[in-house]
Amino acid sequence: MSSSNYTYNNELNIYSARKEALIKPLLDQFSKNTGTKINLITGKGDSLIARLKSEGIYSPADLLLTVDAGRLYRAQRAGLLQPMISKTLNNNIPPHLRSLDDQWFGLSIRARVIVYSRQRVSPDQLATYKALADPKWRGKICVRSSGNIYNQSLVAGMLTSQGVEYTSDWLEGLVTNFARNPSGGDRDQIKAIAAGECDIALVNSYYLAGMLGSEDPVEIAAASQVALFWPDQNQLGTHINISGVGITKSSSNPDLATDLIAFLTSDESQQWYAEVNNEFPIRDDIELNDVLKSWGAFKANQVNVSELGRQNAAAIMAMDRAGWK
Repeated sequence: MSSSNYTYNNELNIYSARKEALIKPLLDQFSKNTGTKINLITGKGDSLIARLKSEGIYSPADLLLTVDAGRLYRAQRAGLLQPMISKTLNNNIPPHLRSLDDQWFGLSIRARVIVYSRQRVSPDQLATYKALADPKWRGKICVRSSGNIYNQSLVAGMLTSQGVEYTSDWLEGLVTNFARNPSGGDRDQIKAIAAGECDIALVNSYYLAGMLGSEDPVEIAAASQVALFWPDQNQLGTHINISGVGITKSSSNPDLATDLIAFLTSDESQQWYAEVNNEFPIRDDIELNDVLKSWGAFKANQVNVSELGRQNAAAIMAMDRAGWK
């Protein structure tokens, strides 16, 4: 990564729900560029939000990094964030991938896709998320629990774009088609397909890419037995979420915090997200790595990601009514 001409000698405190290895190299580069000392505290998103609430105006945190829009929305609703004024951010980040009042911004795109067994499923059998409720998939679908924010956001997005009746019908059929009680993470769903426990799963695409590039031969073998399908390409598009960031209301250095966020949307940072994290850049002018390219271009749903947070409670209730445990 190249260096920029900054003259800061300040300090930033970051509360991050990202795994340290997936964000620290970028923070280290910003420190090198600017002379800024960065203190990184890593934890679960909800725990970090609870900590910010507890600390109140005395919180040392300058930024909150999360791996989904839902938790950024929760932080915003709790009054923990402040608006950012930045032409760079407004130019780099599409309006639907940031909050409506610019209190938080997306940094990378995460698509929730269908993966399927290469041996037992043909891609021409697949089309939409809704079609997964078809009785032909009875006992064929694996997915993680309804407590997972990625599944909650998928349902929240459907509620926003398709309405309550459509979403409820889909949920009832989907749950009926589960091959087993939801358990494990997204990698576990891919491994379950490879083991013959199910034929189809809903996962975030970067998990598959990570397994394909893993040093673990078991993960590589499992990932090689599945293929990725982009749902809803003739409809509203594949559901996407974001990893993102907001500046805390308690921040003592919001200008420097804004500059860090701008750096995270720069060419070099966005390229790193694609190369190392296997996530789609927030900008469409950044080259993808070979695995992401191999999946081809896809149409993404354009629902504003704020809706994933606003509809979260309704999504959880809908999943509960359908029996998604």
